[in-house]
Amino acid sequence: MPDAARFVLLPGQLYDGDGALPRPGRAVIVEEGRILAVTSAEAAPAGLPRLRVPIAAPGFIDLQINGGDGVMFNDAPEPETLARIARAARRGGTAHLLPTFVTAPGRAYAAAMDAVRAALRARLPGILGLHLEGPFLSPRRPGIHPPAAIRPIAPEDVAVLERGIGGPLLLTLAPEEVPPGTIARLAAAGLRVFAGHSEATLEEVASAADEGLRGGTHLYNAMSQLTGRGPGLVGALLGDDRLFAGLIADGIHVHGQSLALALRCKGARRLCLVTDAMATLAAPDAAFTINGKRIAQRGGRLADAEGRLAGAHLAMDEAVRNMIGMGGATRAEALRMASTTPAAALGLGHELGRVAPGYRASLTLLDDDLEVLGVVVDGATFLKDID
Repeated sequence: MPDAARFVLLPGQLYDGDGALPRPGRAVIVEEGRILAVTSAEAAPAGLPRLRVPIAAPGFIDLQINGGDGVMFNDAPEPETLARIARAARRGGTAHLLPTFVTAPGRAYAAAMDAVRAALRARLPGILGLHLEGPFLSPRRPGIHPPAAIRPIAPEDVAVLERGIGGPLLLTLAPEEVPPGTIARLAAAGLRVFAGHSEATLEEVASAADEGLRGGTHLYNAMSQLTGRGPGLVGALLGDDRLFAGLIADGIHVHGQSLALALRCKGARRLCLVTDAMATLAAPDAAFTINGKRIAQRGGRLADAEGRLAGAHLAMDEAVRNMIGMGGATRAEALRMASTTPAAALGLGHELGRVAPGYRASLTLLDDDLEVLGVVVDGATFLKDID
């Protein structure tokens, strides 16, 4: 394992985030956390540490992950929690993530913002920004979120959010529940606004997109559905090429045929694979509570006692394989949905999501069966058993 500021990665096949086919026989030269060059293997400079793997791809980016390694971000919004979640996520090939803080009373989300600010200042490996999922949701689509904590957005909330965190800040809200102009103001402050837990109509989504709405959270789930007379949020996300959409490819939240339909409608350049992972990531026997309800994992399904889904027991490499096996994606499409497209959704396509000179040296390393061998995060290597 290279432990150097400069090393050479030699993948048998390189998916660079740009082409439909892998590029064989390439060398990726990494220097000081950046990709210095991509050359032929024969032209790689001698004398540098070398790492050989079957497959390399742009580092996976998870826009929605709530916990891992037995802990939940909501329970302890602190940098130590983030470090554990990032470590668990690396086992599934995730190089960068947005820890997700879900609906909680009042302005509890401010503590999550503080924790991520501290993690970014400390350059905690893998922590890219923050996803706030709520509390500005539709009371008609709470999902597992505590209904009593769902509320309208207030001017004071907008002021807190506008301060930012020093990195990407993704906010999931119900567009029909916020006053006109709110999304435009948040977008102007640099937030990436997604629709989710929403009863929005097609017209309401279109209006929100005009203001700067960027996409939708966990397509098909906790949102107004596609019908013959009303396309709802599902139809709006599938039909509007301006919008990205997160997709939980676990075969539980979304049927395989629906995965394939989403890919056919939107293509790999607008779909982002997400895990929506909970404390059971890398700790399958862990149990946890949400809204006072005990959640446990049984047969890959996370649910409360009433059977209501509560996130996913899913890693990113599994999502990639499922998108291929269930959704009919090619390898290049599925890998793009885990890396290049999430980078674009966050406005970071100029520095992440490709293996090219000048980009951050963040890559996911895989075997021929797309099982994770390790990750490179801004030039730091983490190989299995991943640290």
